[in-house]
Amino acid sequence: MTNRREFIKKAGIITASGAAAIVGAPAIAKTAKPIKWRLQTYAGPALAEHVIKPAIDAFNAAANGEMVIELYFADQLVPTGELFRAMQRGTIDAVQSDDDSIAAPVDISVFGGYFPFATRYSLDVPVLFNEYGLKEIWEEAYGEVEGVTWLSAGSWDPCHFATVEPITKLEDLKGKRIFTFPTAGRFLSRFGVVPVTLPWEDVEVAMQTGELDGIAWSGITEDYTVGWADVTNYFLTNNISGAWCGSFFANSDRWNELPEHLKTLFKLCMDSSHYYRQHWYWGGEAKLRTEGTKMELTSIPDDEWMKVEQEAYKFWDEIAETSERNARVVQIFKDYAAVMEKAGKPYRY
Repeated sequence: MTNRREFIKKAGIITASGAAAIVGAPAIAKTAKPIKWRLQTYAGPALAEHVIKPAIDAFNAAANGEMVIELYFADQLVPTGELFRAMQRGTIDAVQSDDDSIAAPVDISVFGGYFPFATRYSLDVPVLFNEYGLKEIWEEAYGEVEGVTWLSAGSWDPCHFATVEPITKLEDLKGKRIFTFPTAGRFLSRFGVVPVTLPWEDVEVAMQTGELDGIAWSGITEDYTVGWADVTNYFLTNNISGAWCGSFFANSDRWNELPEHLKTLFKLCMDSSHYYRQHWYWGGEAKLRTEGTKMELTSIPDDEWMKVEQEAYKFWDEIAETSERNARVVQIFKDYAAVMEKAGKPYRY
């Protein structure tokens, strides 16, 4: 009873006359020093405004001072190709990119970015991860790598060519110096494309100086958003992939240090980012094809483009031979494609 009286007095709820009074709840103490993360995205400033900044801004607001994520753009802290190692070392705390571009040391990294014809639409990516088992395979693969935790995958835009000269047949691809992703470039080289790797921010100037003939890095939404539509003249409607597959990653120690409520908040913000891109890209691709004024649309006939698709399936089988796990991923792609084809419209046309 004595201890209880002392507590009541200290809480300030005893009046001078000894009667109890209702007062406001005591303030909850906040951590004096917020947790700080540095996250680098693959995207430049204009693109990051859509593909990640809204989600990070929302996280910082909702974290209420407990945690702050500082967002950095493509190559701002370290080159994109060195992001994985920098994250392992703790130089940066988190990354948004595809596995392929950051040279993730896992066999399944080849499927990040644009794996040819693995997807037709943006919804294919979340379905493959959440309904067909890719999530568990990615967790398995990154569980074998020390220092980095894979968190979540989502879809971006399809992969189209934006070029200075028109492309209307496969022959036109020969000799074209194209900025693209590692695996996409490896595949496209079968048709005479010369893949070129440059820092993201140098692409526009390289187009103007003639170092590049084109870009196979995005759909038309990004071409307009980041300024590439200003330095290219033509947009090829055929694509080699219906959606880019990108992920969020974190330094394992930094991720494990977070309290559960901040982990949950970050997961919700990743989902918010994935959802934003679904509607922004889907709407933008159609609107700019029909209303855009900077690029002329061209197409390769379907029967000729079918050769590219058939070659992609050969490429799948080659990748499947590189590891047992990659074989499992390729089989999932095949099973998924068969279901979609059988389902018919609107899943496949």
